[in-house]
Amino acid sequence: MVETTTGGEPDDGAAEVLDRPLPDGVRRRVVQIVSDGFGGLTVAELPVQLRQYARFAPNRRAKFAGNAMAAALETDPLFRQRIAEKLREAQSELTGALDSGSPPPAADPLDVAAAAYVLRPPGWVKLVTAAGEEALRADAERADEETRAELDRLREELAEARGQTRTETERLRTELESAKKEAESLHRKLRGALSDVKRGEAAVRKLRGEMEAVRGEGQAHVSAAESESRRLKARLSEVEATLEATRRAAREGRSVEDMRVRLLLDTVLDATQGLRRELALPPVSVRPAETVDAVEPGRMTPKDIAARALSENDPAILDQLLALPQAHLVVDGYNVTKTGYPQMPLEKQRLRLLGQLSQLAAQTGAEVTCVFDGAELAAPVLLAPPRGVRVLFSKPGVTADELIRQLVRAEPPGRPVIVVSTDREVADGVAKAGARPVASAVLLKRFSRG
Repeated sequence: MVETTTGGEPDDGAAEVLDRPLPDGVRRRVVQIVSDGFGGLTVAELPVQLRQYARFAPNRRAKFAGNAMAAALETDPLFRQRIAEKLREAQSELTGALDSGSPPPAADPLDVAAAAYVLRPPGWVKLVTAAGEEALRADAERADEETRAELDRLREELAEARGQTRTETERLRTELESAKKEAESLHRKLRGALSDVKRGEAAVRKLRGEMEAVRGEGQAHVSAAESESRRLKARLSEVEATLEATRRAAREGRSVEDMRVRLLLDTVLDATQGLRRELALPPVSVRPAETVDAVEPGRMTPKDIAARALSENDPAILDQLLALPQAHLVVDGYNVTKTGYPQMPLEKQRLRLLGQLSQLAAQTGAEVTCVFDGAELAAPVLLAPPRGVRVLFSKPGVTADELIRQLVRAEPPGRPVIVVSTDREVADGVAKAGARPVASAVLLKRFSRG
């Protein structure tokens, strides 16, 4: 492709064409030149595709807009001329040498090639190609040096491994000699053990003879024991007859013993009544039948309230729920505040909600617990809970939703528990546990009603 100027006339060096990809080193320097000159241009002077990077810092421009800047430099001659002017202002000595056709011998070939790629003086393709070859040669030399260094390192490791192998071989040889000596000692011990076994077998034969003699004596003793057993059984029969006679005599005297036991029982009862008067113990007010969980006539449950002909968004349903005996209102704090007044800071959200809940508790007499997520706090909150409201923050690693479910599970079955939260997962979870979920918007409507 032949590049031309904006007037349609070819530039000096524009007829030259690079027949291979721009070397990576040269391309990086070119992108850096464009990024440095980028800041000196107005937005109108930039190509359309680069205007979005106008406010980027030079390093960020080079990182995120490198491909776009290289493409614009290649396809937009006017943009390239503007960058070339900025390059001449920044590096006048190098650009002047390139314009005169004699690049400085001491300059970095990559810098020379990148400047030549932007300025496009006659022979710029040769400069870029030479820089690429020089970079490849430098990379090859560096790789060769790294290879030699790696080879030297491997040689040192091989020598060290050989030394360790010799050391290990000597150690194993020493252990082998020790094992041989130990094996010889074991052989000697084995021969001694075999001799002991033979002596033991002789002793066993002797013991067997003695056992036969003892067995004969034992049989004689067994016969004598059987005779003694028969005698004892006869004696036992006599004792049992005597025992039966004794039991009959005891039954005849039982009436006297019954009188003594009754007298002891009366004494214990009198002592118990005296102890009750001394301790002022009240009479039993709860009967076992009252401990069974059931619905009594005239009492309403949260499910009865839900069955009434009221809209789920009607705050009157909340009043009916809070009117139940021993009702407990559990509020998902941030869920309510971020639904009603999310623009306020968290501290003011908490104070406003707690003030409204305090008024509601005073009006209804219900137990009120407000739960906030402690994970959003950088430090513990110094907060004085208002009258009638219990304030809880979740512990680290525990969400407010989990704390609400723990509160619901802690309540006894049958107690009316109302949970205010718009979170569907929280609502479903507490409903399964027997609580009555209410949307945050319903509580906010109840507040606005006063």
